[in-house]
Amino acid sequence: MGAMTQVIIVGFVCFLCPGMFNALNGTGGGGQLDPTAGNNANTALYSTFVVFGILGGAIVNLCGVRWTIFGSGFTYALYSGSYIYLNHTGNSSFTIAAGAILGIGAGILWAAQGMIMVSYPREEEKGHYIAIFWVIFNLGGMLGGILPFAINYHSDSGSLADGVYIAFVILECLGAFLGLALAPPAKVTRDDGSSVVLVKYTNLGTETIEILKLFINPLMLGLLPMCFTSNFFYTYQFDNINGALFNVRTRGFNNIFYWGFQMVGSYAISFLLDYSGFGRKTRGYVAFGIVLVFFNAIWGGSLALHNKYPDGLPLDNRIDFKDSSRASGPIILYIFCGVGDALYQTFAYWIIGALSNDNQLLARYIGFYKGMQSFGGAISWQLDAKNVAPKNQLVANWVLFALSVPSMLYVVWRIKEHSEDQNVRKDSDLEKYVSNVADDETSAVAN
Repeated sequence: MGAMTQVIIVGFVCFLCPGMFNALNGTGGGGQLDPTAGNNANTALYSTFVVFGILGGAIVNLCGVRWTIFGSGFTYALYSGSYIYLNHTGNSSFTIAAGAILGIGAGILWAAQGMIMVSYPREEEKGHYIAIFWVIFNLGGMLGGILPFAINYHSDSGSLADGVYIAFVILECLGAFLGLALAPPAKVTRDDGSSVVLVKYTNLGTETIEILKLFINPLMLGLLPMCFTSNFFYTYQFDNINGALFNVRTRGFNNIFYWGFQMVGSYAISFLLDYSGFGRKTRGYVAFGIVLVFFNAIWGGSLALHNKYPDGLPLDNRIDFKDSSRASGPIILYIFCGVGDALYQTFAYWIIGALSNDNQLLARYIGFYKGMQSFGGAISWQLDAKNVAPKNQLVANWVLFALSVPSMLYVVWRIKEHSEDQNVRKDSDLEKYVSNVADDETSAVAN
């Protein structure tokens, strides 16, 4: 099986599962008029995500990618379905519990996804593979924006209709089943004929030790502030821009472009990240500069918008996309927030991919990144749930980004032109490894 094929498959899994989740979250408050239930569910989600993001790399190394992604996909469907119960009962307990369960599944799924995306390609094409994944993944967010826009087009309600949530559940179940199409890493080859795996075995004891070592790894500690801030801004953008200023159909309309322009941002920066005319470290410095300038511009624009609408807008006076005199500026800013997210995430994944070619090590690195990312997300959603003033949330986002800049620069400085653990091995070793991998890949762990 080809490496690009696997990245495309996992891209469509994420199109159907996290992509739909992103679309739902992007409507503000999980599509509810009152964002409290959504905020508390997201806090529960990211709290368990912290733990299972960090453990996710070990779980994937022990159990393989196919069944972990298959099982994790259904946790997204459970979460979306919980909002139907909330619509009819007003009781948020099931939604909050579903959020906690989703955090478990999401932590494992993203560790598997990240390992595939950054360890399968050759060094000189990692940016391209990340962009291909990001384009497919964010098609899900676009589709998820079209659904509430179309279904709620003539609705005056502040919440999404049951039909939107049902559509999300169906698509997310399809995504879970698509995970079964993935091949075990030992059976995947790159376009140059090389295998994507290093010949080494793992077990529970080894994975436990390696996970603990992440917390004293200077590179991981350097990435920690970047990890923490990388989802922190979602709460402000989704709830205090899209959710607080626009009516329900326009929130869906905005998400079509928020996620759509993420594809543009990721694909554009991938050309720089893989450009052979510059050394790898130089490419990292230039990408760092782009992210630095772009995010400062976004937060400057967000501050200007907040000063114009410091308390949001009442339900009967929220902006509609047809009201061009009021809508154009805030919608353009929201779109640029999406571009900034794509630049940030693509750059972060590229940095991690530049640290190693070892798929097991990268699974742990990605798990650490997603775990610490979720730690920031849990705090961010709870700040909004506790009604922290939007301006204070905005300032916190800007300050946290500024604090992440020095350590981000340090990790870029540590990047080498070529990773030391190139995937070179004897054919006999590879054959021995493959012979120990069962078709269902759950037996890929050595005793």
